[in-house]
Amino acid sequence: MAITTAMIKELREATGAGIMDAKRALEEVDGNIEKAKDYLRQQGLAKAGKKADRAANDGLIDTYIHAQGRIGAMVEVSCETDFVARTDDFKQLAKDVSMQVAAMSPRFVTRDQITDEQWVELEREFGDRESAAKAVVLSEQAFIKDPKKSTGDLVTDAVAKMGENIVIRRFARFELGETTADN
Repeated sequence: MAITTAMIKELREATGAGIMDAKRALEEVDGNIEKAKDYLRQQGLAKAGKKADRAANDGLIDTYIHAQGRIGAMVEVSCETDFVARTDDFKQLAKDVSMQVAAMSPRFVTRDQITDEQWVELEREFGDRESAAKAVVLSEQAFIKDPKKSTGDLVTDAVAKMGENIVIRRFARFELGETTADN
């Protein structure tokens, strides 16, 4: 099948891929747009894996306030350069992550932050480890704007699109009237 500029444009608008990446993906799957999206996603996962060891010491802190000021979240999202940190795509990623934290009350960024003792408690609370992880680990929670993706998938897609390692470093969530161990 002949790959047209309209097909390339459609795929680029849907995925944010570069012209040559979009053309290559369409050629690889004989012009099928949906298969090309999957192909680019797989390529993005491969790119993200290669970038995971690179230092991400720049980025930004973003906040989200919800429910007339009753719930708030603050997140630190890191990338490799201030150039990427200033882009609208990166700012939107940080805003989406802070909104996710406000809405879903995660307790951990990744699984590796959970101690063995905490796993025991979480498994008791949620029934099993997978259910617990999907409930309390930010990177494994279903993304509130697109439940077919996890928040981790959102970050992986951003790595593929922006070409830099991106890491959610930490977050804090506040809810008016909530008590903590400190008070």
